[in-house]
Amino acid sequence: MSKEVVIKAENISKLYRLGQVGTGTLSHDLKRWWAMTRGKEDPYLKIGIENDRTKKGASDYAWALKDVSFEIEQGDTLGIIGKNGAGKSTLLKLLSRVTSPTQGEIKIKGRIASLLEVGTGFHPELTGKENVYMNGAILGMTKREITAKFDEIVDFAGVELYINTPVKRYSSGMYVRLAFAVAAHLEPEILIVDEVLAVGDADFQKKCLGKMGDVASHGRTIIFVSHNMQAVQSLCKTALYLKQGMIADMGRTDKVINNYLNREVKNCLATDWSEVDAPGNEHIQLLKAEIVPQLSADADAILVSTPLDLHFKFRVLKQQNINLSLLLYTASGVCIFNVATESKMMAVGEHSSTLRIPGNLLNDDIYTINLLFVKDTSTIIYGKEDLLTFEVTDSMRDGNWYGKWLGAVRPSLEFEVR
Repeated sequence: MSKEVVIKAENISKLYRLGQVGTGTLSHDLKRWWAMTRGKEDPYLKIGIENDRTKKGASDYAWALKDVSFEIEQGDTLGIIGKNGAGKSTLLKLLSRVTSPTQGEIKIKGRIASLLEVGTGFHPELTGKENVYMNGAILGMTKREITAKFDEIVDFAGVELYINTPVKRYSSGMYVRLAFAVAAHLEPEILIVDEVLAVGDADFQKKCLGKMGDVASHGRTIIFVSHNMQAVQSLCKTALYLKQGMIADMGRTDKVINNYLNREVKNCLATDWSEVDAPGNEHIQLLKAEIVPQLSADADAILVSTPLDLHFKFRVLKQQNINLSLLLYTASGVCIFNVATESKMMAVGEHSSTLRIPGNLLNDDIYTINLLFVKDTSTIIYGKEDLLTFEVTDSMRDGNWYGKWLGAVRPSLEFEVR
């Protein structure tokens, strides 16, 4: 027996005008009006360019979304993935009725709660308690229903001490904790969550994912946007991959994520900066980072058996006790390991560091490197995420082929039978 369709998007598109708002709009409005009075199509719908932010466009208009169609059934958990600028947030705004599509139609059945950015729906001058009741009223709940959930909301958000304080004095983390607690506990039929959970700490993110899983288990629908592939994989049964405002893939989550990673994540084996544009802060300047694969004579790619040398060059701006911490992640967000140098007093000036990853340790996958500079082994003074990216491919093997080996790593260990 098929479930009821609660969201149906039919050929929806969203066109935005580039440049300064209000420049030349009267002439454009007149042209649109003249076309409409003659029953013609909006002339500016024909000249919009694709939403590729890396290229200079030949038009003043760009399609944030173009001909997007899909259906979501009651109780579905849908993850939306794609690079920055792919149209994910625009799609959520259309589904949340924050804005309207330029073309197409969206049919929604049920009460929607949306968490699109920090502080969405909150009035800064009202207290946390007043905002809870206001948001509940917007969702169509009675005061009695909100009161019954109030203590649970405050406990989940962990802001009891500040619940009678105007939210304009909240930190971004407090904002998002309370906003998510309200959205998740006031029983919407459809819960829409953008990447805002990244504002919270790791414990709160885990708590939120658990709550969304609980909401889904009660037959409610969840739409979740995130760059954390591991979170999407664990929460969502299906995924939608957007590329330049259009659907590139939709289906089972693991297959869509693999398609996305194969198409979007590219190798970045080296990067360096001049003194002017070097990233850093008042403590550290990062000057260079590179991966040097020790390729065999007949290899033209990094294989499972390939040793890797990682080199880093940086400048210390204040003498202090520092150690480096390197985290290696798969493209789906799984941390493979976290290794650190010994902590030592570093003088002002340039320093370098090298790490070797031996062959026959990593599985075939796409990996990213995060580098942290830590003071006194406990305080992070600077960090650079997604510093380097590389892909490890499988070696040719004799015998039958059974696909990718299971496991985060695949070390070569002595394993004998006697």
